[in-house]
Amino acid sequence: MKIMINAFAGAAIALASTAPGLAEEFRLGLITPPPHVWTKAAEAFGAELAEASDGEHSVTVFPARQLGNEAEMLQQLQTGALDMAFMTVAEVSNRAPDFGALYAPFLADDVAHAGRILRSDTAKGMLEQLPAKTGVVGTGYGMAGLRQIVSRGAVESAEDLSGKKLRITPFDPILDFYNALGAAPTPMPLPDVYDALANGQVDAIDMDVELIWKLKYYEHADTIVQSDHMMFPMVGLVSAKVWSGLSEEDRAMISELMAKHVDSTIDSYVEMEQGWLDQVRETGKTYVEVDEDFFGDAVEEWNAIWSEKSSVLGDLRDVSAETAED
Repeated sequence: MKIMINAFAGAAIALASTAPGLAEEFRLGLITPPPHVWTKAAEAFGAELAEASDGEHSVTVFPARQLGNEAEMLQQLQTGALDMAFMTVAEVSNRAPDFGALYAPFLADDVAHAGRILRSDTAKGMLEQLPAKTGVVGTGYGMAGLRQIVSRGAVESAEDLSGKKLRITPFDPILDFYNALGAAPTPMPLPDVYDALANGQVDAIDMDVELIWKLKYYEHADTIVQSDHMMFPMVGLVSAKVWSGLSEEDRAMISELMAKHVDSTIDSYVEMEQGWLDQVRETGKTYVEVDEDFFGDAVEEWNAIWSEKSSVLGDLRDVSAETAED
């Protein structure tokens, strides 16, 4: 009987791996609003997958946290209730700490350098951890440019941020950075940020320039600090449970097309980031450009913390040096 059961099981596995894929209606979640680069890339991925599969597969995109926040969506991916997501590496790093090293302060000199780091074999190799640690399959990286600071008050030095309530994305790498700086980092979901800045619930925010411009966060600011202090990577994810039910052909097609479209966001930010910065500068708000020295000992304190938390920080620093331009 055991021999018979094992034989049937083996035949079933072989059949599943060779059988043509069945038509699927995939659901893809994001936290970004409809006009955002990530959302547009997700829609383009869905359109190309439908075309490449001759209409057998479709993707419905749910932007703006329609399916929950990222922690909730990751849980849905783990159970197979959600098929796909374009998600910040921040949420992934909460479960796979090595990924926190991608937020190392001043790892990248500029947005193009950030793209080269994310496209490196070292960064891509980190994706192999995801099925075992988080129950998802990572297809590739995108990003949302570099991080800046928007403040309701004047900022002439890092001391001006000391004790100030500063909105952050809720994850450890950025929390550790602002704690080291002496600010009061305040986790807050994206939809709440505009009103919180307007009514003084927070004194400042940590944000990418695309949303500073498109969502008009500058309207309630006195000072824009262009610090470029961290990159903000994104990863394309497929539920491992969903993945296991796909044919090899469908896996290859989905992996290739999703990787292509998440990667396209890197090119988008390389092309557009400076334009957004220029537009924010032209709003008439006080605009301050700073470098690593502005943050004093906070960068080294962060490095000390994360050299213990992540095994790949040194490797990524090496990649940064190798891919920097003279």
